[in-house]
Amino acid sequence: MAEKRTSRGALSVLLLGTLLISPVSAVEFADSIFIGGPVLTMEDRKPQVEGVAVKGGRILSVGTEEEVMDRKGANTEIHDLKGRALLPGFVDSHGHVVVGGLQALSANLLAPPDGEVRDIAGLIETLNGWVEENAEIAQRVNLIAGFGYDQSQLAEQRHPIRKDLDAVSAEIPVVIIHQSGHFGVLNSPGLEAAGIDASTDDPDGGLIRRGEDGGPNGVLEENAFFMALGKLFGGIGPEGFQAFVKAGAGLWASYGYTTAQEGRATPQTTEIVKAFGAEGALPVDIVIYPDVLVDRDYIAESVSLAYDNRVRVGGAKLTIDGSPQGFTALRDRPYYDPVGDYPPGYAGYAAATMEQVISAVNWAFDNDIQLITHANGEGASDMLLAAIKAASKESEGEDRRPVLIHGQFLREDQVDSLQALDVFPSVFPMHTFYWGDWHRDHTVGPVNAENISPTGWIRSRGMKFGTHHDAPVAFPDSMRVLDATVTRRTRSGDILGPSQRVDVLTALKAMTIWPAWQHFEEDEKGSIEVGKLADFVILSENPLAVDPENLDQLKVMETIKEGQVVYRADGTGYQGAFPAGTSMAMGREFLEALEDAGSEE
Repeated sequence: MAEKRTSRGALSVLLLGTLLISPVSAVEFADSIFIGGPVLTMEDRKPQVEGVAVKGGRILSVGTEEEVMDRKGANTEIHDLKGRALLPGFVDSHGHVVVGGLQALSANLLAPPDGEVRDIAGLIETLNGWVEENAEIAQRVNLIAGFGYDQSQLAEQRHPIRKDLDAVSAEIPVVIIHQSGHFGVLNSPGLEAAGIDASTDDPDGGLIRRGEDGGPNGVLEENAFFMALGKLFGGIGPEGFQAFVKAGAGLWASYGYTTAQEGRATPQTTEIVKAFGAEGALPVDIVIYPDVLVDRDYIAESVSLAYDNRVRVGGAKLTIDGSPQGFTALRDRPYYDPVGDYPPGYAGYAAATMEQVISAVNWAFDNDIQLITHANGEGASDMLLAAIKAASKESEGEDRRPVLIHGQFLREDQVDSLQALDVFPSVFPMHTFYWGDWHRDHTVGPVNAENISPTGWIRSRGMKFGTHHDAPVAFPDSMRVLDATVTRRTRSGDILGPSQRVDVLTALKAMTIWPAWQHFEEDEKGSIEVGKLADFVILSENPLAVDPENLDQLKVMETIKEGQVVYRADGTGYQGAFPAGTSMAMGREFLEALEDAGSEE
């Protein structure tokens, strides 16, 4: 992979040099020019300009209005921003675009402000409403699915159980997915379809919760849930998953992302994404990280820095622990006040053994493959850092850019280790909004909650970092990501860790140029510079000029991929780019995909 990086970088330098030294001539007239509003470049030497000219999907000129208008030809389209702000397209530091499509096609079980579910009765009512509107889909795939419930936001402060979901259907399997993605609940037919009963043992790195009779109560944790989900989705087929991909890619585009990530895939889902990309239907780039514990040979054969039909395999994904808000993240100390039936001193558990972590890290380093690792609790981060430190001694100087995903409860000494080991932190400041109050009161307590997602510690050391949404854990709402990173305001209005705040420009870099660097794509994306791809997002206002408390009110007006509009807020962009809340439209498309698949059999 190192050889590929060298040739790719040389090609980018050659292209950039050619564009910079070529004299202006008729062939250098722009296809389009954007003027009439602030252009935020993310380039320190020229952070804000008046206009951008684009030719052939790349940036031709950046500068004053007069400078870019020099590139106007007879066929150049002039786009008046009308005071709105143009920025580089957002680069997804971590998300799950395929499962994000599932979220878009499922019953919305999120709590306010992203949904309306406040208690278990409301959850059941929402599921029943989805069934009424999507009865054909439920019958066709033999599954009723809901996404986004969160016991911390339910009035009962408990997970629903199988008996609750049996009220939705006693014949069709029902599965509801926790907002973290690390838990799920099945009804009785769902448990039967997944092959889970009183005699089923807990898998490694997972737990089947049980009732007083010893039988499964429907709640599955971590690997127990992932295994069941695979069985339940067996009837959806490749065409159904392609519908997920289209819905997910469209959802990402609607929030201004021009590069999406599928942050934990199998070889099968990777090939489905590739097949969909080959149809020329993707509005955005997708970089995929298959699970390193599933098929390493496939990853080694597939990894590349070059996109093929807007899809590439960027490296491998390792998952060490689970969900902090669900008390399955591995801590280095007991949880503060966990809600539920937990033994004294409970500190969570690992989803991977130390031997697996060492093996995965050593393999990635030996094969020059980027490894991104999910580690939420301090204990999980200790496991990762120890493995990387040992592997680094054997191969110093290589540029692999290993990534820590989440790191919710990082200690300050662990941030020092990230810096020393050249590990890129992709953090999750949206936790301060969605679960900040929960972390303060139950997971880590009021003192340590101040330092979750410690962007202040990271920047004080001069480190780059990425911020993410981890969709479908939350919607891929770019302005919510920006707001949470800058304000750290919780749902209740509390400010969690004011010392960990960063300024707006820094927060924007963590959504653009720094995650582009994370993906080895800084020569192509992440800033508005001559020669780079014309990947842009147009916002309703300039984020550097509004009150920081109103950042979450900014709107994505257009998303532009390589000079072409792939999303418009008025609905005239790419037809797959459905804004949040249009599940009925996507549901119909999903059903059509399944019907088309059936007609081909």
